[in-house]
Amino acid sequence: MRLRYAKRGPMRFGSTRDFQRALERALRRAQVPMAFSSGFHPHPRISYANAAPTGAASEAEYVELALVRRVDPAALREALDAALPVGLDVVEVVEADPGALADRLQASDWQIRLPGLQAADVADAVAAYLALDHAEVTRMLKAGARVVDTRAAVVSMRLVDPDPAAPGGTGGGRCAILRVVVRHTTPAVRPDDILTALRTVAGLEPPSPPLVTRLAQGPLQDATGRVADPLAPDEKADGAC
Repeated sequence: MRLRYAKRGPMRFGSTRDFQRALERALRRAQVPMAFSSGFHPHPRISYANAAPTGAASEAEYVELALVRRVDPAALREALDAALPVGLDVVEVVEADPGALADRLQASDWQIRLPGLQAADVADAVAAYLALDHAEVTRMLKAGARVVDTRAAVVSMRLVDPDPAAPGGTGGGRCAILRVVVRHTTPAVRPDDILTALRTVAGLEPPSPPLVTRLAQGPLQDATGRVADPLAPDEKADGAC
């Protein structure tokens, strides 16, 4: 089974390991018929895919579960959603068709809210960034410092109007909002890398911490630059005769 879940509110500060522990407890509470690995220390067969960084909210996180028998996707979604903590919300469950889910997660669509700044404050910085061929930042990895070219991964960057109904939206107030589509690379270019590049390139410095939400991740449509639904092929397979 493939799950899409959201990480909302204070739960955005939970780490990937925190979610893993919460999910494993929820699976036991919901009595999901999990398949287990072999060996001396069997563990449930769960595959996590490209989790958002700690501190970022998300509407599009994905995980795969291997079960010993078929279950109804809607019933599984309801049971797991009830067993998980508030703020970790199971949005969709589908039965997986052949093919690796990770191969479909080619890009992410991020919303970056910049409290204390208005669109006019940010427009010049966005234009300066997009005019560059390269925008490098230095990030500390386990192997040491590494230079990452953020510009090579950014497919699009644009200012948008506030939407109170959108995830993370508050409506009103002094807050510029960026939408950035980022191609998945190795190492991954994260929203904080892009903000660092904007500060370096154009001195963009929000007076309050940015609020980052991943709105989507999935296949990158080259013609439009949009991020498609990675579960769409599974949904079509579920409906096939």
